[in-house]
Amino acid sequence: MADPIPCSGPAISRRSLLAGAGATLALSQAFSAIAEAPRLAKLTIWGPPAGPSVTLIHAIASGLLEPLADAVSFRSWRSPDELRAGLTSQTMDVFILPTQTAANLYNRGLGVRLLNVLTDGLLHMVAVDRKLASIPSLRGRSISVPFRNDTPEVIFRRLLQLHGLDPEKDLAVSFSGTPVEAIQLLVTGRVDAAVLPEPAATLALSGSKAVTRDLFRTIDIQQAWHDVTGLGTRLPQAGIGVTERFLADHAGVAEALHAGLVAATASVNADPARAAADSAAELWMPAPIIERSIPFSNLVATRARDARPALEAVFRSVAEFDDRIIGGKLPAADFYL
Repeated sequence: MADPIPCSGPAISRRSLLAGAGATLALSQAFSAIAEAPRLAKLTIWGPPAGPSVTLIHAIASGLLEPLADAVSFRSWRSPDELRAGLTSQTMDVFILPTQTAANLYNRGLGVRLLNVLTDGLLHMVAVDRKLASIPSLRGRSISVPFRNDTPEVIFRRLLQLHGLDPEKDLAVSFSGTPVEAIQLLVTGRVDAAVLPEPAATLALSGSKAVTRDLFRTIDIQQAWHDVTGLGTRLPQAGIGVTERFLADHAGVAEALHAGLVAATASVNADPARAAADSAAELWMPAPIIERSIPFSNLVATRARDARPALEAVFRSVAEFDDRIIGGKLPAADFYL
């Protein structure tokens, strides 16, 4: 497990902060809202080694979350199983997680609420052949997918189903524990393509020449989703979840956290190099890789209640494939903060 990043560092640049005047206003309003609330001594926020964590780490490093607690830190969860274990043991209260996982945990009575959406989709197909540029073109090929039973597999299997492809008969799908393991299968020639989140997709492309094998970004999964569902390219994939026990005691902190992430998102998109430098060590990737991945990460900071129509559209679609993915039903209104 990586060491936490302390809430320290130079102040955020004027250009980055002013990239969104609305974000600055939201930040001011939220900090006013918690002015009378007890200040936390410590706040630890957990996240995966993926695009949304860039926003969170940058927010901490830039001082945008300083009003929340005396010490704000980031810790990385490396697999969905680690995340679930943390929730079960009540060692995690604030975390980035896949939106479908949040819905599942809520419907199972585990006290998870969704605060916001931090990416509208960051999945891409990286392949050894430029011709593997559509879902139907994958027939007869071998594909690696990380995180079995979680978002990359769920979305990919739904796409296959909608195109009439059977993953057990029409192509060979193998599963890896992490995106890095999927990349290893790809660059060593054991699979033809891999479904990868950012920044792993950019990492695979950047390292392909070192293994004398050309790789190509062939399918934008978000676009492929729209092409077959007609639901648009917005695929709200991950966001901040909070436990009900944390929310009961620190609702003002949750509000200010979201506002800080609104400002941080504007800053990340305006100055990817700065955000990449802030997050490189924690994500265990070179800063130039992270910087190049940001334009492909669709980073946003949308309140869950505002994202509800897009979220429910995705939930309904994947539930047609297997409603156990979201815990058997659409979450109730109070899931969406």
